[in-house]
Amino acid sequence: MTMSISDSATVPARQAPALRWFALLLLCAAYIQGPVTKILDFKGAIGEMSHFGLSPAPVFAVLVTIFELVATAMILAGRWRGLAALFLAGFTLVATFIALRFWELPRGQERMMATNAFFEHLGLIGGLLLVALGDLVPVRGVDS
Repeated sequence: MTMSISDSATVPARQAPALRWFALLLLCAAYIQGPVTKILDFKGAIGEMSHFGLSPAPVFAVLVTIFELVATAMILAGRWRGLAALFLAGFTLVATFIALRFWELPRGQERMMATNAFFEHLGLIGGLLLVALGDLVPVRGVDS
């Protein structure tokens, strides 16, 4: 049997389900924290949606909250995990370009923080795409 580098990296994760689930939880942490914060401060959530020009703001606040929680639950439960990860990656890409337009900010601390957050979000997208690939593309020689 021929095994590629990606195959050898995938095998241990599939053989350690608790560690894999914990890694998924860490990857989804922002998608748990965000909705919980929106639920606990719905007025702030509406303000956030308004700030980014999303109207009607209350509807967007509810939809974003539900979407993030449902997608996270699907990923953690393993139900349509790949599809949920793809949708969450797409959502994150759109949200990143709406919320973190660092190139529009003047040089300084605010721009540097927005730049860092922008690229951190790209890292989240990459992680979600890896989850989707791992779930949607079968690994040769490994039982799911």
